[in-house]
Amino acid sequence: MKILRIEPLTRAAFAPFGDVIELEGARQIPINLGTTTRYHDLASVDVAEAGGRPLVNLFRGQPRALPFEVAMLERHPLGSQAFVPMNDKPYLVVVAPAGELAPDAIRAFVTRGWQGVNYAKGVWHHPLIALDVVSDFIVVDRGGEGHNCDEQTLPESLWLTAEALAAASL
Repeated sequence: MKILRIEPLTRAAFAPFGDVIELEGARQIPINLGTTTRYHDLASVDVAEAGGRPLVNLFRGQPRALPFEVAMLERHPLGSQAFVPMNDKPYLVVVAPAGELAPDAIRAFVTRGWQGVNYAKGVWHHPLIALDVVSDFIVVDRGGEGHNCDEQTLPESLWLTAEALAAASL
């Protein structure tokens, strides 16, 4: 069984794949007569290619048990895809760089629960991997004409384990 190392999700580590959506380090703007703080420009939403438009969705992810087999990845060649959790529960993110899928370049991250991710256009990623409980996410992605989802089976499965998750503890 080939185990995939799990890393804590940070902006620097995730930069090759897109944006980490979090409040830490964000530009803050007081609005609404000072009663609200706007955390400004947290992700680059990129959905306009081929006449695309932004969609706002809610995804409800069922919890996945560890060990979990990663046997495929998907990508969206025409637009970015952002996941913003609505609860404070960690979830796993598995990614690989855009372009031809390179299995040796696959990485796994664990969030702090409240962190979101924005996959850049064409970045390979595994579908949602919620842990422990049913988890809701606001998802901003592309609507419109054109083929915008490629799936590829890995030549060899990778495994996410409780031991690898514990080793990444924040």
